[in-house]
Parts: sequence; C-alpha cells; structure tokens
Amino acid sequence: MANPLKQLAGETAIYGLSSILARVLNFMFVPIYTRMLTQAQYGVVTEFMAYIAILQVVLVLGLETGCFRFANKEGEDPRKVYSGALLTVTGLNLAFLAVMVAFSGPISAALGYVGYRSLIIYVASILFCDSVTAILFAKLRQEHKAVKFAVLKTVKILTETGANLVLFFIYPAKPDFTYPILAIFISCVLCLVLFIPDIVRLRLTWDKDVVKRMLVYSIPLMVAALPGVANDFLDRILFRYFDTSSEAWRASLGVYQAAVKLAVIMNLFIQMFRYAAEPFFFQRAKDKGSKELYAVVMEYFTAFCGLVFLGVIGYIDIISLLLGKDFRVGIGVVPVMLLSYMLLGMLFNVSMWYKLSGKTNMAIWITLAGLVVTAVVNVVFMPRFSYWASAFGHLASYFVMFVISVVLGAKYYPIPYKWKRIGGIFVLMGLGYAGIALCMAKVDALWLRLALNTVLIGIYGLASWKLLPKVRGEKTN
Repeated sequence: MANPLKQLAGETAIYGLSSILARVLNFMFVPIYTRMLTQAQYGVVTEFMAYIAILQVVLVLGLETGCFRFANKEGEDPRKVYSGALLTVTGLNLAFLAVMVAFSGPISAALGYVGYRSLIIYVASILFCDSVTAILFAKLRQEHKAVKFAVLKTVKILTETGANLVLFFIYPAKPDFTYPILAIFISCVLCLVLFIPDIVRLRLTWDKDVVKRMLVYSIPLMVAALPGVANDFLDRILFRYFDTSSEAWRASLGVYQAAVKLAVIMNLFIQMFRYAAEPFFFQRAKDKGSKELYAVVMEYFTAFCGLVFLGVIGYIDIISLLLGKDFRVGIGVVPVMLLSYMLLGMLFNVSMWYKLSGKTNMAIWITLAGLVVTAVVNVVFMPRFSYWASAFGHLASYFVMFVISVVLGAKYYPIPYKWKRIGGIFVLMGLGYAGIALCMAKVDALWLRLALNTVLIGIYGLASWKLLPKVRGEKTN
C-alpha cells in the first residue's frame, strides 16, 4: 500500500497552494494597509473580521465535520448527506441575512459607526456566501478533489486582490476601513456563483432523518468550536472595553493585528494540514495500526512547526519590513504568537480522539476551559499590558486545552504518542531559538546575523529529521 504519509503530504501541498497564495497576497497587502490606513482604521477592519470569524462558526452549525462523518458511514447516502447539510445552512443564513439587512442602521450606530450601514450588509452577505460554500468545499475535500478545491480558492483570492487594488489605487476617493471588507464581499459572491454547477449536479434532496442525525452529531461540534474561535478572536473584541487607553483602543488593535500577521506563516501550515488531515484521519480510523500512524503524524507535524518557528524568528529583521513604520512597535509579540499557533496545531492533532470516538460533547468542556483562560488573562492584564496580554492569553489558553485534551484522549481513545521524542523536538527548537536570540543581541552586521541564523535553522532541521521515525508503506521504525 502506498505510504499514507505521502498521500497526506501530497494533499496538504495541493490544498496549501491556494492557502499559500492567500497568505502571500495578504502579506503583499499588509504593507498597503499599514501605510494607507491609520492604526485605528486597521483596527476597525480587525474588529469586523473577528465578528465574521465567530459568527461563521454558528452559521455553519458544525456540518463540515458532520458531512465527513456521515458520508464515510456505512449505509449512508453521501448525496443525501451533503444535500441536507447544504439546504440547512442555506435556510439559516438566508434568515440571518434578512435580519441584518433590516436592522443594519441601528446595528452600525450601536457599534459607533453611524452612516456605515452598508458595512453591516457586506458582513452579513460575506457570512451567507462563506457558510454555503463551506459545505461545498467540504464535499470537494471528501472526494479528494484537491486540485478543484485549490483552483476555486485561488479564483476567490485573486478576485479579492483585484478588488482591493481597484479600491485602493484606482477608485477616486481616500481609502478607508470599508475597502478591505468590500473586497472580501465581492470575492465571496463570485465564489458562490462558481459553485452553481456543483449545486445543480448535486440534485438537492431533503431527508429529515439524515439531517436530524447529522445535527445531533454536528451541533455539539459547533458549540465546542465557538469557544475555540472566540478564543482566537475574543481579544480583538475586548480591546474596545479593556485596552490601556479607551481613546486609542482601535490603534492598539491595529498594531497588534499587524504583528500577528507576521506569525501567519505558522497558521498557514496548520490550515493546510487541517484541510487534508481531517478526512485522512476519518478514512483511516478502521485501518490496522491507525493509532500508531496518528502518533507519527503528530511528530512530523511538531518538527515542521519548529522549523517554521525558527525560520520566522531567524529572518524577522527582513520580514518586519512588511509593516509600515508606525506598526513595527508590536514586533515583540511575534515569537509568542508563533508558539501559540504551534500549540493550536498540536491541539488539533490530539483532539481528533473525540471526533473519531463520537464523544463530541467532551469538546465543549475543553474549549470552554480555554475560553475562560483567554477571558481572564485579557480582562485582568489588558488594562495594563495592552496587546501583550492578548498574545500571552492565546499561549496560556492553547496550552491548557492541549493538556486537558491529552489527558482525556489517553482515557477514552488512547493514541501512543511518543512524548519523549516530541519533547526532544521542543528541546532542539529551544536551543535553536536561544542561538538566534544570541546572534540578534551580539551580532550587529545584518548579513552575518542572517547567515548564522540560517546555519542554526539548518542544524535544527537535520537534528529533528534524525530524531523522527522513518515511515515506509504502513510500517514505522
């Protein structure tokens, strides 16, 4: 049988093409946003993106993962599974869109953006389009149509890019915070239109029993994912209430978001991995040696994340030039956010136990624990430390959730993770980071500092590769 890790890596790479393009283009626009928008204006964009991220979890109802579960289940008709999910999500989002359009004026005024009711309509429309296409993209992942997935994502990304370029450089008006949201709106509408042939071919049908069983499985995942996403974005919302300066909270939020963008490379890899890994884990759940395989995946994932961590830190002098001068004051939080995202990716791996075992209700308590940590750290420390509290809040929250998930997973769905080997990877990463920090403190010449950092990164890569188990076909040694 073909090496399963090669299959996973191959699909991860294909899914990653569109994700890489998205992140690269986001990187290209960070210099534009941080030079053509003020700190406060960029903070407004960040606030609304947080609302979108949190609401989308609710409006998809956890049915992405539910589709994977039921489409792979013996005796289930995949067409009925995806039809039911698509009709359910479409109906819910149409109702939400109608309410947002009707009350867009009062909502914009309540948020302090009088005269920007169009912004509320854009956000609601983005949520409608993205929620519907989320089910359709899930279907492509289930069918291993990674190339089509990447092509559609790429078209969406390029459309958003083109709209941004027109708005910022051609449209005859001074740029403001509505432009990035409008560009996303345009790209989301086009993406939904491109999916119309797939919707027609699906020949939509409603099976009440299938939908009911899917919702029973999926809604706990949605409830569990909501604190998880709130964990990621709650700090952005709390800036409005707890930042050190009530007058300048939008500027602080803009600076923080710009710094987080530099840690996005780690989050990029996690997103790529998740797209391919979730259906991979489900489809191999019944295979002999699947748990041992999951453990090996965790080790390779951790080692690669360590490489990404050291790569960003080692070249931070160059990467930081992406930001406008006024936004570089937040660079210090980048290592904290990189480590936070790494823990988040490891959490995805160790949390598969409750999805594979069907104990999705356990996820609620794990993510709620993380949300409590995030809220407490931000509420207590943000008034004094501003965005530093946000960064360390992420780190503390993901760590707590990781530990809880490991403990519960060992009880209900034990996977033989090699914690000593994973610990060794962290030791190597820590030594590499210490060496890079020493070079940055002691070496003044930029070229020499970058050269030494490159050597240290290479040493980590070789040492971690030697430490990892070698996989041939279905055998690990």
